[in-house]
Amino acid sequence: MQKPIDPLAVAIIVLCCALWGIQQVAVKVAVVQGLPPLFQAAARSLVAAALLAVWTGLRSGRRGLAAMLAVDRATPTCLLIGAMFAGEFLTLFPGLKLTTASRGVIFLYTAPFFTALGAHLLLPAERLRLRQALGLLIAFAGVAAAFAEGLGAPGGSIAGDALCLAAGALWGATTVAIKAAPSLARLTASRVLFVQLAYSAPILIAVAVLSGQWHTGHATPLAWAAWFYQTVVVAFASYLAWVWLIQRHAASRVAGFTFLTPLFGILAGVLLLGERFSPWVLVGLAAIAVGLRLLTAPAAARRAAPAA
Repeated sequence: MQKPIDPLAVAIIVLCCALWGIQQVAVKVAVVQGLPPLFQAAARSLVAAALLAVWTGLRSGRRGLAAMLAVDRATPTCLLIGAMFAGEFLTLFPGLKLTTASRGVIFLYTAPFFTALGAHLLLPAERLRLRQALGLLIAFAGVAAAFAEGLGAPGGSIAGDALCLAAGALWGATTVAIKAAPSLARLTASRVLFVQLAYSAPILIAVAVLSGQWHTGHATPLAWAAWFYQTVVVAFASYLAWVWLIQRHAASRVAGFTFLTPLFGILAGVLLLGERFSPWVLVGLAAIAVGLRLLTAPAAARRAAPAA
């Protein structure tokens, strides 16, 4: 059954978005301090998958671990999910190199639209109403407003924008696939996350090696601390919570909250890196709040039919 988004779910989603916003800063710090971005993504998936396996073994014993590692009828879908998860990062990182950060964020955060569209077409219980579609548009406008000052900066390119858009599409498609695939419906959140991490790791490692990014260079302790945060806090803990939320609640409504992530990223940059704060961030936050209210508000109850 599809559960409504309650205050606990909202709190978990907002916390995830805050953690992901800080991750944007962590990736920047790790790159500057000597860890290539593809190495970060590949090693993060590999180590987080191992942590998840250990956690499952301690929590559920050998039987639970064997169930998570099993090869069964869900495996082909799991392989597809892993490939899509890897593809998101393999399109995002080159895209961000070819276009500006502001434009890249705008195109990446089209992901909730792809989620909403896929859910509307594939999940009858999650068909969008006009109010919810309007909420998505207003929230997306808030993200655009927050990055308004950087959109016109030189350095953008159609190729970079297209790659970031592809990353957003893959993110949205992965979310819908987790919810829509019948073979994944009975899997635990930990196994769904494990297949994303474990099956994406070989792809990311291969590309990192071929592109010359499978090295640590002169990485500093700060770089490893930033990578540790991405791996343990984000890829292991927050992604597990995210999959659990998707399985319990409407995917399109949960995904709508990710519009908060870039705003948390801006605030983290201001507080941790000393970046300049723009008043447009407040405008964006207000618009996102309005959009999320429209997106998550329960449908009005139908008026009771008069008694015969």
